[in-house]
Amino acid sequence: MVQVLVEGWVAGDGRPVLPRRRGPDLAGLAAFTMDADGRVDSWPMTAERLFGHPATAVTGRDLRDVLLTGPGQRELAGEALAEVRAGRVWTSTLAMAFAGGSGPVAIRCEPLAGPGSGVLVIAQHATMVIGSDWLRHARDLIGTTLDLPRTAEEVVTVSVPAFADAAAIFVAERLLAADETGRHQAGPTAVVRRIVARVVGEPPEDTDRLLPPNEVLVLSADSPSYRAMDGNSPVVYGELDRDTTERLARRPGGPEFTARYASFLAVPLTARGVVLGFMTFLRAPSSPSFGPADIAAAGELASRAGVSIDNARLYDRERRSAIALQQGMLPAESKVPEGLDVAHRFLPVGLSVVGGDWHDTVALPDGRAALIVGDAMGHGPEAAAMMVQLRTAAHTLAELDLPPGEVLSKLDRMAASLPGAPFATCVAAVVDTARGHCVIAAAGHPPPAVAGPDGPARLLDLPAGLPLGLGAGPVETTEVALPPGAVLALYTDGLVETRARSLEDGITALRDELSTALAQPGGTLDGCAESVLSALAPHAEDDVTLVLARIQP
Repeated sequence: MVQVLVEGWVAGDGRPVLPRRRGPDLAGLAAFTMDADGRVDSWPMTAERLFGHPATAVTGRDLRDVLLTGPGQRELAGEALAEVRAGRVWTSTLAMAFAGGSGPVAIRCEPLAGPGSGVLVIAQHATMVIGSDWLRHARDLIGTTLDLPRTAEEVVTVSVPAFADAAAIFVAERLLAADETGRHQAGPTAVVRRIVARVVGEPPEDTDRLLPPNEVLVLSADSPSYRAMDGNSPVVYGELDRDTTERLARRPGGPEFTARYASFLAVPLTARGVVLGFMTFLRAPSSPSFGPADIAAAGELASRAGVSIDNARLYDRERRSAIALQQGMLPAESKVPEGLDVAHRFLPVGLSVVGGDWHDTVALPDGRAALIVGDAMGHGPEAAAMMVQLRTAAHTLAELDLPPGEVLSKLDRMAASLPGAPFATCVAAVVDTARGHCVIAAAGHPPPAVAGPDGPARLLDLPAGLPLGLGAGPVETTEVALPPGAVLALYTDGLVETRARSLEDGITALRDELSTALAQPGGTLDGCAESVLSALAPHAEDDVTLVLARIQP
């Protein structure tokens, strides 16, 4: 049996959760019991008075079917039952149904005896002032991710229903669209984007239809939300501004939504001295209007939310910049000569990190092709800048039809002349489809592999050479037979080397996996590349580049 009490207790995981507005006594407190599966066993008069449901309508029924409303509430109740069955106490605030509507209820669930027994539930309508424990709880839940929509969702989740009956977050459009970081500029209007909105007792998909995420709005100067941003201070108001009311009135369910609330609070979101946007909180007539204590609590919440949202915004900007830079540095679609199949794969180490890997295929006269794979050491803008210069120079030198050794020698001298003397490894090969062979050279790069048309893969025994940038002088060139059907594999060390796997072991694994993949009947070169990546680099720790070339039979 389970008993539920509603007040400001400590959750089973140690998180303090206080109801939002504290009454002067315990007149609104109710207690009832459930079995371990959530069916109501006892429903005294205090529960009838609190919820407005008679015992005959509740006893024997699953509490989740009778009283719970809103998204995620059944899941929370299931979590509570699991905690109590394990012998622990669970407390939180749930959106629950009353005879005249719905609202937040603070509850405490504890086992009547030991684990597996019934449940005692103590409940109280959340008519309390937000306290420091709730704010500490909010700070623990906000900022667990650098994803902007999820961060905003965390903020509204701790706000509804514990603090307000509805809440929404808006961010200045100029920050999201143009990455402008200046202070809010006073003017006749302000343009904002709604990130998320949530309403107690309403599924998120219903709220999103009325208040769509990423909807861009223009706020006039007389809007309370505009004044909150412009003055960088909270604004309490008793009705929505005319523009908002008219806009919602044109949507299904909009007039009913605007009539549902009687107290509003707009709080600016700031971080690092910049006004990012604002939060709007709404309360129904059944809830107390926003007062000084609520304004102070909302300000503290918005302060934490502003920093977390700005961190997520900055991360998203850097991630998008890194992706754009990485994509911009990849070669255009190569013109592969007839008689040659080429498959290539590139996996960056992360969406927000730019590395130094590159690859290129250059068509040459007489059905030949130059294949180049390189790796500028390090990550970040410096490695990316060097990679761009080396890739551009290598492509130009290859188009001049220079031998691979001479291409690498000239790249070595160029790298040595760059500021900071950066290093890079590189392998270059010229495949001749007509003669069935290739000329290849390496500068400090992992050895290529060749798989014959009917045999296992083997590593090429090439002079390893020194990395580019050391000014080592001439680079030796080796001629290798590449009969029709044979596959040449060029790659970077990110494919074969990890903290848990040495370079030698990784190269051996590449050789074996290449042999296995090519032995599959009816397999394609692209399929072989996918198999190798799946086997060797499911969780790569560095950029991964793989190029496979095969002279057609």
